Amino acid sequence: MPIKFDGDPEISLLIDKEEARQENEISLIASENYAPANILKAMGSVLTNKYAEGLPGKRFYAGCSVVDAVETLAIERCKKLFGASHVNVQPHAGSQANMAVYMSCLKPGDTILGMDLVSGGHLTHGYKANFSGALYRVVSYGVSRETECIDYDQVYTIAQQCRPKLIIAGASAYPRIIDFAKFAQIAKSVDALFMADIAHIAGLVAAGLHPSPIACADFVTSTTHKTLCGPRGAFVMCKDGFAQALDRTVMPGIQGGPCMHVIAAKAICFGNGLRPEFVRYQQKIINNARAMSDVLAELGYRIVSGGTDNHMIIIDLTGQGCNGKEAEQVLECAGITVSRSCIPFDTQKPTLGSGIRIGTSAITTRGMTEKEAQDVAFMMHEVIKHRDEQCFIEAVRQRVESLCKHFPIYSSF
Repeated sequence: MPIKFDGDPEISLLIDKEEARQENEISLIASENYAPANILKAMGSVLTNKYAEGLPGKRFYAGCSVVDAVETLAIERCKKLFGASHVNVQPHAGSQANMAVYMSCLKPGDTILGMDLVSGGHLTHGYKANFSGALYRVVSYGVSRETECIDYDQVYTIAQQCRPKLIIAGASAYPRIIDFAKFAQIAKSVDALFMADIAHIAGLVAAGLHPSPIACADFVTSTTHKTLCGPRGAFVMCKDGFAQALDRTVMPGIQGGPCMHVIAAKAICFGNGLRPEFVRYQQKIINNARAMSDVLAELGYRIVSGGTDNHMIIIDLTGQGCNGKEAEQVLECAGITVSRSCIPFDTQKPTLGSGIRIGTSAITTRGMTEKEAQDVAFMMHEVIKHRDEQCFIEAVRQRVESLCKHFPIYSSF
C-alpha cells in the first residue's frame, strides 16, 4: 500500500489565509498576476515527481518520454507565440534566465551596459550587490531629466566610450515603449551582443501591442508570471547561433533538473497566449493603466514620464509629503498592495523611494475595467491624503473588500 500522509493543518491554514488575502485585497504590484486554475492544477500535478536533467531526447534519467513531450510542447508553443527560432524553457526565474545569457557569452570582467536601477532597470542588469555587478564590469545608462524617457543618443555615446561586450535593454520600472531596434543598432555599432529583457512586457509583446525584440536581439529573456499571466518561472529565446551555448549554460552550467510541473504550466501559459482573447486581455491591461494614470494626474500626482504605454505607472509622491515606503504601508492597511519605487534621479534610498510603482495586470485578470481602475485610483488618493486617519483608512478597506467581492479570482474552486 502506498505511503500516505495526513493533511498539514498549519500549512493549510496559512494557504487559506493567503487565498483570503488575495481575494479581499487589490493587487497593483506590477510584477504580480493571478495564475489561471489550469496553471495551478499543472503545478500541483505528478509531474513534480520526475527528475529530467538534460533536454528532450537527451536526458540523463530514464522514464522521460512523457516529460519530453511536455517540454517539447512548451518550446514549440513559445516559438509560435513570439516567433523565436530557439527557446529554452528551463530557467527557474528571471534572474537565472539573465544569468544563463551572461554566462553563455561573457567572461568575468567583461563590460555590460544596462539601465541603472534608479532609472527603472533591474538588479540583474548590473546592480553592484547582484551577481551581475559582482562578476562583470558594469556601465549604466539612464533616462533624460527632461522627458524621463530613455535617451538613445546618450546610450550610443556611452556605448562608444565603454565598448561593452553586451548591451541590455529592458526594465522593471519603465512605463514607456522601448525601441529595441535602436538598441540593436547601437550594439552593432560597437560590435556588442544585444539582450532584451521583456519580463514585464512579455504579454504585450506577444499580443503585438509593444514592439518585439525577436528579430533584432541576440537573446531575449522573460518571466512567465507577469503580463503573460502564467506560473512563476522564466525562459530564454535566442538566435540559432547561440542555442548550444545557452542550453549548456542552463544545464549543467547553472541549474540541475528542471521543474517539469512548472514547465507544463509554462506550456499552458504559452497556449493561452495564442488564443484570440489574449490580445483583448492585454489591451484591457493598457487601457486600465492609462485610466488610472489620467485620474491620478488630475488629482495632482506627478506621473513619471507623463504617462504610460504599458501596464505600469510610476508615481512621484514628493508633492504629497511622503515617501514610497510610507505610501506602500498605508495603502496595504487599506487593502491595496503596491510597490515602493525610486524615481529617476531619486535622492531617497532605494529602501524608501520617492514614489510607488503600480501595475494593472492583476486587476484586469479579475475582470476589472477602466471604471474600476478609476475608482481604485480615487481610493488610493483618499488613503494617501488621509494617511494619519485610521478610521478613514478602515472605511476605504471596507470599500476595497466590497469591490473585490464583485470580482472574485478563484470562485470556481
